[in-house]
Amino acid sequence: MTDAPETADIDLIQRIIPHRYPFLLIDRVRDIVPNTSATGIKNVTFNEPHFQGHFPGAPIMPGVTIVEALAQTAAVMVGVSNGLADRQFLVYFMGIDGAKFRRKVVPGDVLELHVTVTRGKPGGKVWRFDGRAVVAGEVACECAFTAMMDMASA
Repeated sequence: MTDAPETADIDLIQRIIPHRYPFLLIDRVRDIVPNTSATGIKNVTFNEPHFQGHFPGAPIMPGVTIVEALAQTAAVMVGVSNGLADRQFLVYFMGIDGAKFRRKVVPGDVLELHVTVTRGKPGGKVWRFDGRAVVAGEVACECAFTAMMDMASA
């Protein structure tokens, strides 16, 4: 799809992926290069439910939610690239490899979620991505992940 938008606001994000509060972990996706790469934005705020228990007095965004935010960014990129808004598009993790956490992510941070396709094609079911989460120029997390894009229901 050559006329895919380069950004996705919260409205378009919710038209592509089914996630909702408290598990919708991205606020915007920008720099979308169809079927290639994108950058998600997550504004980390203290009122998110995981901070009540992770950890009281020292709130840190759990690593698994950072990886999930990377995956949501990738799903939005694929959805935007392939015109899947309003199509009941679902995505399932198949694998997460080499996850490394390098910096704490805390309330007040702006998390940039960079994803790049390493395997996948329009209409394909299995996609692989490299992901890197960055705060203020510092890498917070990096990993590779594989997901199945269920476009059959789309």
